[in-house]
Amino acid sequence: MRIISEHKINNKILRLVLGDITGRDVDAIVNAANSHLQHGGGVAGAIVRKGGQVIQDESDKIGFVPVGNAVITTAGKLPAKFVIHAVGPRMGEGDEDNKLKNAVINSLKLASEKGLKSISMPAVSSGIFGFPKDRCAKILVSEAKSFLEENPNTSLELVEFCIFDEQTLGHFKQEFAKLTKL
Repeated sequence: MRIISEHKINNKILRLVLGDITGRDVDAIVNAANSHLQHGGGVAGAIVRKGGQVIQDESDKIGFVPVGNAVITTAGKLPAKFVIHAVGPRMGEGDEDNKLKNAVINSLKLASEKGLKSISMPAVSSGIFGFPKDRCAKILVSEAKSFLEENPNTSLELVEFCIFDEQTLGHFKQEFAKLTKL
């Protein structure tokens, strides 16, 4: 894991790291989930492989989750305490930008409601769901920034984006660079 950038908002930290989200020692990691919470591929598959079947079993009990919503399970054998399953949009289904905004906001709200202090989020929907990586970075960073500005009393002290590949990281670096110019 390598810290790429950090930005302070209301004494909270917005951080960008390059690394594997399954190894993050935070209160919650965010899983880029599908509506049926079947964690077979991408980030979701890696989370279940490393965290254990308990994550899939708990997800099965929850059942269907609409796009833009988020739910929480335990994290099994992962260093994190919880997994927040954010259901992002697939490209081509319509209204993708708003659905992705809702997935981010609902993940942060859920973490706050649970009193969590730290959350690490991947580039939701930008992998097998085909959401453009540049738009993903712009939406995730701006929504996290707005959330921290508008909720100064949130329990969250750290909102982190954990990016796995250099191409996606480049887009997130650009968005973080804009934060320092504000």
